[in-house]
Amino acid sequence: MAKVAVFFLLFWLVCGTRRVLAGKVNKHKPWIEASYHGVITENTDVVLLDPPLVALDKDAPVPYAGEICAFKISGQDVPFEATVLNGTSGEGVLRARAGGGVDCESQKEYTFIVQAYDCGSGPAGDDRKKSHKAVVHVQVDDVNEFWPIFREPLYKASVVEGKIYDSILQVEAWDQDCSPQYSQICNYEIVTPDTPFAIDRNGNIRNTEQLSYDKRQSYDIAVTAFDCGQKMAKDNVAVHIHVEPVCKAGWQGWTKRVDYEPGTGSKPLFPKMRLETCGGPFSGVKVTVELQTSHIGKGCDRETYSEKSLQKLCGAASGSTDLLPAPSPSANWTRSLLTDSSRDSDLIYRFDGRQAANVPDRVVPQNLTEQFTVATWMKHGPSPGLRAEKETLLCNSDKTEMNRHHYSLYIHNCRLVFLLRRDFSQLDTFRPAEFHWKLEQICDKEWHYYVINVESPAVTLFVDGVTYEPYLVTDDWPIQASKIDTQLTVGACWQGGEVSKPRFAQYFRGGLSGLTVRPGRIESQKVISCLQACKEGLDINSLESLAKDIKFHFNPAQSLLVVEGEDVDSVNAAMTKVSYINSRQFPTPGLRRLRIGTAVSCFGEDEACLSVPDVRAALTVHPPSEPRITIGGPRRLLRAAADFGAPPGVAPFRELSITSTVAKGGAGARRTGVMEVMHNLDYCDILVIGDELNPQRESLSIHHAALVGKHLDAANSTTGISIYGVDSMAHYEQTLRQVRYRNWRAATLSDRKFRLTCSELNGRYTSNEFILEVSVLHRARPAEHVNHAVAQAQYSRAVHHPLLIRTSNSRISATGTAPPAATVVIVVCIAALVVIVVIGVYRIHATHQEGSREEEDGAREPEMEWDKSALNITVNPMDNVRGAHALSEDPRREEDKNVGRMTNAESDNGDDEDEEEEEEKEGQEEMAEKTELKWHRSCTTY
Repeated sequence: MAKVAVFFLLFWLVCGTRRVLAGKVNKHKPWIEASYHGVITENTDVVLLDPPLVALDKDAPVPYAGEICAFKISGQDVPFEATVLNGTSGEGVLRARAGGGVDCESQKEYTFIVQAYDCGSGPAGDDRKKSHKAVVHVQVDDVNEFWPIFREPLYKASVVEGKIYDSILQVEAWDQDCSPQYSQICNYEIVTPDTPFAIDRNGNIRNTEQLSYDKRQSYDIAVTAFDCGQKMAKDNVAVHIHVEPVCKAGWQGWTKRVDYEPGTGSKPLFPKMRLETCGGPFSGVKVTVELQTSHIGKGCDRETYSEKSLQKLCGAASGSTDLLPAPSPSANWTRSLLTDSSRDSDLIYRFDGRQAANVPDRVVPQNLTEQFTVATWMKHGPSPGLRAEKETLLCNSDKTEMNRHHYSLYIHNCRLVFLLRRDFSQLDTFRPAEFHWKLEQICDKEWHYYVINVESPAVTLFVDGVTYEPYLVTDDWPIQASKIDTQLTVGACWQGGEVSKPRFAQYFRGGLSGLTVRPGRIESQKVISCLQACKEGLDINSLESLAKDIKFHFNPAQSLLVVEGEDVDSVNAAMTKVSYINSRQFPTPGLRRLRIGTAVSCFGEDEACLSVPDVRAALTVHPPSEPRITIGGPRRLLRAAADFGAPPGVAPFRELSITSTVAKGGAGARRTGVMEVMHNLDYCDILVIGDELNPQRESLSIHHAALVGKHLDAANSTTGISIYGVDSMAHYEQTLRQVRYRNWRAATLSDRKFRLTCSELNGRYTSNEFILEVSVLHRARPAEHVNHAVAQAQYSRAVHHPLLIRTSNSRISATGTAPPAATVVIVVCIAALVVIVVIGVYRIHATHQEGSREEEDGAREPEMEWDKSALNITVNPMDNVRGAHALSEDPRREEDKNVGRMTNAESDNGDDEDEEEEEEKEGQEEMAEKTELKWHRSCTTY
C-alpha cells in the first residue's frame, strides 16, 4: 500500500506540474523578421526565403506558449500558404497552394503579410499570441515554356523589279514567357532554301539580288524565329513577296533603329532618307514625324527634381505645399501609398481604388483666400462599371460629426469637377461653388498637367498649358459656420460623420504626381508651361539651310513635327535634318517609337494622289553613366563645452567635401577608370540619429545669409535640417559647411550623431550616408612640469594614478596613526587646499570662455586644440589621515601652478620661467611641514 500511495503521489505531482506549466500565462508574442524576400520557379511549390521563415517566442520552453503552431498569410489573391515544420524551433516553410502553382506570365511578383501564432496557454489554443506583421516579397522565376509566335499569320510585301531593298518588310514574333531572356526574339531564319532573300535578327527581309518581273512575279518563303533561350517557333510564318514592274512610292534609306547616347546633343534620325515618288507631277508633299514618348515618365522625359525645386527653377511664387512629397521622416503620410515602380526617375503614386492618405494638420495649406492655385499631374482612364461613382483627387471635409465638403477636386463620368464652398463667416451670398469641365484628356489614360487657378468667383483650368473655361457652373449658398475641424485627404474623401466609424469614400483610380496647393497666389501661364515642358523632342538642324518653300511647325511638347514643301527634293533635304535631342544630363533610358506619315498632293486634286506607306522606327536612348556621389570629411568632431554653448555654436561639417565620379567610357563601354564630373544636386538632408533635438538646450540651424545668392532653401525641425533646391555641388558644399550646432548644456551632452545624405533627381542618384559624431572635450589639469612648447597637439584624456596613491598610503601606514592635534591641522590644511583648487579651476574656466568668444565662428587651428585640454591627476586625500596631510603638500600645488602656466602660455610663452619661480616661492611659504613623499615624473603619463 505504501508503494501504491507513493506512486499516486508522484503521478499527481507530475500531472499537476504539467497543468501549471500548461496554464501558465502566455506573456510574450512570437517574433519574426520584419521582411522576407523569396524566389520561386514557376510551376513549382517551394519558395526559397531569405532569411528563412523562423519564429521565436520568449515563452519557450513553456509548453504551448513557447511553441509556434501556425503561420498565417494575409493579402488579396495570394497563392501561397505557410506551414510549421517544427513548432519547438519555430521553423516554417512557404509553399504555393495545392493546385494553384504560380505562373510568371500571370504575375511576376507577390507582396503579402505573414504572421506567426504560438500555441496559446493550453492544448485548446487559449490566449494565442500572434507576432507583428512581416512583409514578404516573392519573385517568380521564369521557365522557357513557350515558343515564339508570329504576330501575323501571313506577311505580304511588294517590290519593284531591278531594285535592291535594305528592307522589304519586317516580320515580328513574340514570346509569352515573362522574362527578358525567354520572351525576347533573338534571331530569325528563312527556312525555304535557294531564295534571293535574307533576313536579319530584327526580322527585316531584304533581297540579295535584283528581281525581274518577267522571270518571276512572286515569291513565297517560310520564316521561323528563335527566342533568346534558343527555342524555335513551333509554326513557321509564310511571307509572300510580289514583284511589280512599275515604281511604287515610299521612303528609302532609313533604318529601323536609331541609337542615342546621352550628352551627345542633337542627333539626325534619318540622314540618308529620301522619298521615292516615281517621277510623277506633284504639287506638294506633307510629312508628319511623330515621336511616341507617352510611356516615359509623365508623358515624356521631364525634369524629375522635387516639386519645390522645379517650381523654383521655373520662377514660381513661393509658399506652395506639396501634398504628395517623397516619403521621409517629416513627410510620412505618403509612406503607405503605392508608387509606380516601373518608372525609372519619376515619383508617381498609383491609386487603385483602395489607397488614400490623410494630410497632417501641420501641412494643410491655411488661409485659402480669394486667390489660390491647385496643380497636379494626373493619368486617368475610365473604370468599367464605375462611371457613376465619384473619384476624388483632393478633398477637404469635416473631420468629425458631419460630411460637409469645403473644397474638393474629383472626377465624375470623365468630367473634372472642382468644388469650392465658403462659409457664412467669409460671405453670405449665393455664388458659384461647383465648376465642371468635360475633356478628352481626363479619360485618355495619358499623363497631363492640370492647373486650377482660382480668382473667386472665377476659376480657370489649364491642361498641358492650354486654357479651358468650365462648361457648367453651379451656384450655391455658403455652408453654416461651425467649430468642427477639417481633414484634408488625397486619393479619397474623409467621411467623418459616418454612423459606424469615420472612413474614406469616393476613392480615386489612376496616377498622381506633384499635387500642390499655393494659397494667396495664382500661377502664371509662363510658369505653367515651364513646369510641364519636355526635355526631349524632335528638332531640325541648320534651319538656315532649308529651302524657301519649306514650312514646318512643332506641337508644344515637340513630339510632333509637320514638314510641308512643294518640291520633293526640298522635302528630302529637310527630312535628313530632322533630329532627336534630350537636354537632360541623365535622361531616362529606353525605347521611343517613331512614325512617319506622308501625304502627296497632285495638281488639281484636293486629296492625296499617291499612297506612301508609313515608316515605323525605334529610337533607343542608352543608359547614362550613373554618377557616384561621395560625401567625405572628418567623422568625429571634438570641441570644448564652451564652444558648443557660445553663439553661434560649432560648425560640424566645416571640413565637408562632396565629389561625384562616373566610370570612364560610359555605361555601355568597357570601364577603364573613373573621372570626376560636376552636376547639380536637389537636396541634402541632415538627420539626427537617436533622440530628437531638445529645443530647450540645443539647436541645429543655418543662417539665411548662407543661402543668399544660391537657388537653395532650408527647412529644419527637431529631426534635422533639409536643404533643397537645384544647385551645384559646390554651392551645397559651401552651405553645408555653415550649418551650426549649438548646445547650451553641453557639459551633459553625450555623443550626438548626425547622418548626411544628398540626392540628384529627387532620389534617383543618392550619395553615401555620411555619419558625423559630435562629442564634448572634457577639460583637465596638466601634469607637473609639462613643457608646452614641445607638447604634441592632441587631445588628452583624464587619467588616474593608482601608483601615486599607493605610495602615499604605504608611507602613512609605516608611520603609524596621527595624534588628535595633528588631525585638526590636517583638516584645516585640506579645507584650504580645496578652496585654492576651486578658485584655480574657476579662473581656468573663465579664461577658456573668454578665449572661445574671441574665436570666429568656432574656427581654430587644429594644432592649438591641445591647449583646450590638460591631464587630470586624481588623488584621494581622505583615504588616510596622514595620507591626506601628505597630499596637501607640494605635488598638488605644483599641479595647480602648472594649470596656471598653461593658461598664460597662450598669451606669452616667454614669461613661463619667471612665473614658475614665483609660484614655487609662494608654495614654499604656504607649507607648514613636509613629508617624505616625493613627486616622481614616472608616475605621470601623457
